[in-house]
Amino acid sequence: MNALMATLVRVRIDVGLLLMVVAVLASAVAVIYSKHTGRSEFIAMQQLENRRDQLNEEWGRLLLEQSTWTTPARVEQQARERLQMIAPANRNTVVITP
Repeated sequence: MNALMATLVRVRIDVGLLLMVVAVLASAVAVIYSKHTGRSEFIAMQQLENRRDQLNEEWGRLLLEQSTWTTPARVEQQARERLQMIAPANRNTVVITP
């Protein structure tokens, strides 16, 4: 009977040890997965920040180009060249008063 009890106690200790080893391994895998996911997300964030910076630079260039194209002198030049528009002479101007 003592031998049977000793065997059962040893089996319980072995099962407990096995469960602890499995828990430690699962924890280690979870830590590795967590680190990998964190690094992947950090890399993705850096790529998105780089893309944001590129888009901001392009936006600045486009704003500068827009301000260049919309100057009054440029609009007048295009009206003269493309639409053959001219400023009316004083004799062709009529002022209406209320």
